Amino acid sequence: MSMVGNLRKVARLARRRRRVDLNHPARSPLGTSVVNCVAYVDGKRQPGDCPVEEAIERVRRAGRGFVWIGLHEPTEQEFSGISDLFRLHPLAVEDAVHAHQRPKLETYDDTLFTVFKTVRYVEHDELTTTSEVVDTGEVMVFTGPDFVVTVRHGRHGSLGPMREELEADPGQLARGPSAVLHAIADHVVEDYLAAADAVQDDIEQVETEVFAPEPALRTDPGRIYQLKRELLELKRAVAPLDRPMERLSTQRLPAVDLDIQTYFRDVADHLARVTEQIAAFDDLLNSILQAHLAQVTVAQNEDMRKITAWAAIIAVPTMVCGVYGMNFDHMPELHWRFGYPLIIVVIATACFAMHRGFRRNGWL
Repeated sequence: MSMVGNLRKVARLARRRRRVDLNHPARSPLGTSVVNCVAYVDGKRQPGDCPVEEAIERVRRAGRGFVWIGLHEPTEQEFSGISDLFRLHPLAVEDAVHAHQRPKLETYDDTLFTVFKTVRYVEHDELTTTSEVVDTGEVMVFTGPDFVVTVRHGRHGSLGPMREELEADPGQLARGPSAVLHAIADHVVEDYLAAADAVQDDIEQVETEVFAPEPALRTDPGRIYQLKRELLELKRAVAPLDRPMERLSTQRLPAVDLDIQTYFRDVADHLARVTEQIAAFDDLLNSILQAHLAQVTVAQNEDMRKITAWAAIIAVPTMVCGVYGMNFDHMPELHWRFGYPLIIVVIATACFAMHRGFRRNGWL
């Protein structure tokens, strides 16, 4: 990999590490699964953390603002109180608790239920046939008139840093829960872009090794298959999100501010870019794999030509020795003093001539 590629990769790693901070103060737990519960009025975070019931009561008493509740892998029992408080649909609640959902957008009365697949590029010193390249998780978002409930599954995808970035822009946060939904969508898609760029570095490395001049430096085809499997995992996270993003950016949906739809269009454009990248990567990996298999075939043909050439050269002394190894009394030059040296000279001359001819034709 070139020096420019290495510098580009280091810069991307630094950006990703700033985005994911598992010790972020916004993740200090308020309960078993509740990561954070904050009330916002006019785009400003209200002081102090409080129970969910108190936070929503404060917002509804003020007549404006919303509550943002963050949870991490809640159980049905832990989530039941929140689902009853906000009257969340049972089917959406079941999906949020059990996870393993495709990216989607569903409407239940005045509540939106959105599922995002989060993606994290797994750092590795060397790509092997068992390397994990892409790690996925899930973020479910319930968006209502005065609340946002986020449910996160997986070992990554912390929303704490994103929450602080959003709180630094009260004007955007004052637009309501849909501003949070947009920020989450933008955060998730930005992680897609970072993961796609990192996977591109792996593909470039494999491509360089496939076309290495020395056969010993060429890559193992198992690494290409492993990279294709991990790329398929990334594709499963990205591709199904096209339709939900199109709806968020073009259709009138409950709890979505009209001004926010413009921002969703920008996220949809970034998502389209990632989708195109993944499709291009898949085609490139197919081409790399075909090139590798073609190289293997060419190498096998070269080996077969060498074996054939040497077999033809060895056939000359084998034939001569086989003829003179027969036990007949009347054979030409059998009792001649110079018969043996002559046969050796003939064999050596014939073998040398054949070897030279094969070398000239590229068989040896």
